[in-house]
Amino acid sequence: MRTQARGLACAVADHVVEKVILSRPPWRSLPSGRLILRGLEPGGDKVAPPWPDLIVSCGRRSGLVAREARRRAKGAPLLAHVQDPRTGAADFDLVVAMDHDHVEGSNVLRVATALHDVTPARLAAAAEAWRERLALLGRPLIGVIVGGPAGRAPFGVEEASTLIERVKAMIMACGGVAAIVPSRRTPQEALALFAAAAARDSSFWVWRREGDNPYLGVLALADRLVVTGDSVSMVSEALATPHPVEVFAPRLRRRHAGFVGTLEKRGLIRLCDGQWTAPEPRPVVDATAEAAAALRQLIAGRR
Repeated sequence: MRTQARGLACAVADHVVEKVILSRPPWRSLPSGRLILRGLEPGGDKVAPPWPDLIVSCGRRSGLVAREARRRAKGAPLLAHVQDPRTGAADFDLVVAMDHDHVEGSNVLRVATALHDVTPARLAAAAEAWRERLALLGRPLIGVIVGGPAGRAPFGVEEASTLIERVKAMIMACGGVAAIVPSRRTPQEALALFAAAAARDSSFWVWRREGDNPYLGVLALADRLVVTGDSVSMVSEALATPHPVEVFAPRLRRRHAGFVGTLEKRGLIRLCDGQWTAPEPRPVVDATAEAAAALRQLIAGRR
């Protein structure tokens, strides 16, 4: 959620201050924000004057804090909220929602993917930083972005083994290599399985979560991306590149399955089945840029 709010704020403002709030019971469960500032944990950032011109929030409690901040500022800040605020969209100037967010209104902008801060500038910088190191692996380069368990949807040894077999089939078909980039959510037993695959097969390379994180470099430089479907954000960030994107989705939560299914119907991704297929042309999908354009219009209208 922080990445989504930060990505939108940075896209429209030259100076951004990120506030991380921590609320405690019973204030965190209040349906109204009038008293919510009293319940903020001392370890979090303070929400106090001077009030900004714009507040971008993400998550129900952050939305309540944003509403209360505007009340205390006598309506001065413009409010933009990412995802369903679950407290009524009418209190915000702009709500940026995906298809699975159950929120309606004239101020609601529907987007195909999650917002993020993977900008063209960051990708270009990562490409420059990683070009020589990733070139040593060979081509074509399959970037494999791995998440982890999500709710009741597991990701362990069984899922990692299936992913390895499918990527191996793609490598054999194209004569390329794979760079596997786990996240902090990837279980240790899955990471060990990836490392074992790399130890016995030179066409696999695995980042072992030590040293520089190659995530952005792989996003920028891979010829094809395979992303596990447990993370809406990771899939969204992959679609912000020009590369073909395949989603490994053995068992997903209903929300994630709906997201992946919609993208597949639109021809933006294909499901990873181990086949090496000719890439279908697709547009770069950057919901952050779309939301930023809508928000800039609102800002211009305020001037």
